[in-house]
Formats: sequence, structure tokens, C-alpha cells
Amino acid sequence: MNPSIRLTTLANGLRIASDTMDTVESVAVGIWIDVGARDEDAAVNGASHFLEHLVFKGTVRRDARAIAEEIEAVGGHLNAHTSREYTAYYAKVLKEDVALAVDILTDIVRNAVLDPREVDRERSVIVQEILQALDTPDDIVFDRFQETAFPDQPLGRPVLGSVDGIRALPQGALAAYRDRHYSARRMVVVAAGRIEHDRLVDLVADRLGDLPATVAPARQPARYTGGDCRDDRDLEQVNVILGWEGVSFTDPDFYPLSVMATLLGGGMSSRLFQEVREKRGLVYSIYTFPTSYLDDGLFGIYAGTGSEEVAEVVALICDETLRMLTDVTDAEVARSRAQLKAGILMALESPSARCEQLARQLLVFGRPLPLSEIINDIAAVDRESVLRVTRRLLAHPPTLTAIGPLGRLPDLAEVADRLRI
Repeated sequence: MNPSIRLTTLANGLRIASDTMDTVESVAVGIWIDVGARDEDAAVNGASHFLEHLVFKGTVRRDARAIAEEIEAVGGHLNAHTSREYTAYYAKVLKEDVALAVDILTDIVRNAVLDPREVDRERSVIVQEILQALDTPDDIVFDRFQETAFPDQPLGRPVLGSVDGIRALPQGALAAYRDRHYSARRMVVVAAGRIEHDRLVDLVADRLGDLPATVAPARQPARYTGGDCRDDRDLEQVNVILGWEGVSFTDPDFYPLSVMATLLGGGMSSRLFQEVREKRGLVYSIYTFPTSYLDDGLFGIYAGTGSEEVAEVVALICDETLRMLTDVTDAEVARSRAQLKAGILMALESPSARCEQLARQLLVFGRPLPLSEIINDIAAVDRESVLRVTRRLLAHPPTLTAIGPLGRLPDLAEVADRLRI
């Protein structure tokens, strides 16, 4: 464990971790809950995100205005986000205001009243959020990619839910969902910055020490399928994603895939950026995005291009991915390793980034990862590792998703044929 990190587990199973930074005057603190969209059945899809909104609407001690005013009265910030595997509530404050931040965070997570009037009001807000996403093709194409890769299962459903589903979701179902999932063993409380660990433990234990230690329901295992999803619209641009099954957080190929993704499409020096944008001028944006989950993952390549250029862009994506098997150099691998390592080390200068990193490590691995372990794993990635993980990707059936004017988009069989090794 890194020497700046301490970890305490309460009797009810709730874990409290801190990462002390003596060179800053602020603290980032949050509660991460091991529940997200993949824990929802079809009838309550969107419940995790709905709850994330609702807890800010009032508790037994504070109304929505008081929550906002109390944190902002000390210059602090309060926010939250929901993913497919966790929900996070977090704040950033000056070091002398940690007690207030912990009090507000624990209050909203444990004591939100879920008033029916607020539920209906926020229901309308979330519907507008979904409609806005549906009108944003370079946003919604990622949800379509996820759904096509993991069809008919919780991992493939959108975090926001659907318009009809949110309109039909009753207040009682939301309360039951919270009671079932917001338990001590599924929570971690993490702080990074100018923090005293023992004081943090006392503050959290006083407020959450008696929280029930309910056992989490089993998650449905991920089943990657792949396929083709097209939404032909009269737009100015085609938004297209081509990808394959990726790897989980705990897979030995996690860092080889991260290095490969950086080399192929992770920056201005990457192969895709240089070939497709710089050399040919066919796109404004093109990049890779490896996404990992607890038991599986995705690897995608996104491009935004014109209707006349989309066939050439997809062909180039295929060709550049295949070329990874023949002419990757040691120098390219070293450069990509350096980019990955630098990104991790630079993030350590931010309390918020360190807080998020530590929380995710506890949820995924059950322990803080020593920095030396991460750096050594990156350093161990060599050219053969990159070739191996590329072959592993291409052994899976592809997923192709696109939104826009699609007349020139090649069909999936043609793409799969071009990728055959």
C-alpha cells in the first residue's frame, strides 16, 4: 500500500480510506456505492441515476436549498455521477470543512426523503436529459454501441433509462431499490488531500456505523455478442464506432490493451490520428476508448466524418488495426507506455483524481493498489504483449454502430471480412 494511504473497515463492513496530501489545503471526499445500471432489471432501468438526482432534493434535516447553500457557504462543491457499475457522491472543500462535507454526504445518501412531489418533478428533468441525449448523436452512439455489444442484458442498458421507463417508474420502486442496494458492505468512503484519517473514521462511523450490512444481490454475468446497429438520420456528419470485446479490470491483458489503445488512437501521435486526420483530413475527431468492467470489457474506435468519407474512414480503421499485427515498433510501445504512465502520475497531483482512483481500486480489487505495482505492470508491456492483445481483440466478432447519413457505410459482413486474420 502507498505510505500516504490508510484503510479502516467498520464492524458493519463499510470501508473508509484516506490518501493524505500534505502539500494541499483542500480535501476531496466521497461515498462510492457498488451499484449502477447493470444492477437494474428492465422494469427499473434508470433507477440508479434517478436516485442520484433525488438525494439532492431533500433529507429529513435539509431541503434542497439548504444542501446547496451549506456547501457553497464554505466555498465547497458537491456533485455525483452514475455509471454502469457504481454510483458516486462527492464533495471538495477546504481542510477545515471536512466535517461539514461528510455530514452532508452521509445525510443525502442515508436520509433522502424521496418526496413524491420531488420524484415527479425530477422525473420530468430526467426525461428532458434523455431527450437531449437522443438529440446528440455523438453522445447517444456510445449507448447504442454498448447495447449492441451486450444485448438483452443489464450491462447493455443505458444508464439514464428510457423515456417510457422513467415516466412509469414509481416512487416506491425507487425507495425499495435504495433500501436493497445502499448497504454498508457496498459502500466505500474515501478522502484525499489534507485529511486526518482517524478523524475521518470517527466522522463516518458516527453517521454510518449502524448502516445495515445487507449482502449484495448477484449480478448477471456479461455476455458479449457484438453486431450491427444503424440509425440513418439526415445529419451533417456520420458518428461511427467499430469495436470488439475488451478485457475486465482484473484481466492480465488490462495494461497491454491500454498501451495498444494509446498507440492506435490515444493521442496526436497515434496511428489513427496521424493517418486519418493529419495525413488524409477525413475526420475532426478519431480515438480509441477501452472500457473495463468487473467481468468483461469493450474496446471501441470512434470517428466523426462526412457521409462521403465514411466508407474510406471505416476501411482505414480496419487497415490500421490489422497493421498493428505487422509493424509495431519498440519505440512506439515505449512512447505509449510513457503516455500512460505520465497520465497516472500527473493525476496524483489532484485530490479529486486520487480520491476517485482509490475508491475504484477498493470497489474493483478490494484493496488500494501500490503505485509501484501499477508502474511495474505498465513497464512490463512489450511489443509482443501488444501483438497478443491485438490478436485477442480481432478473434471476437466486431460491433459496428453508426448514426447519421449512412448510405455509404459498409455492412457488417464486409467489415468483418476486411478484419479477418
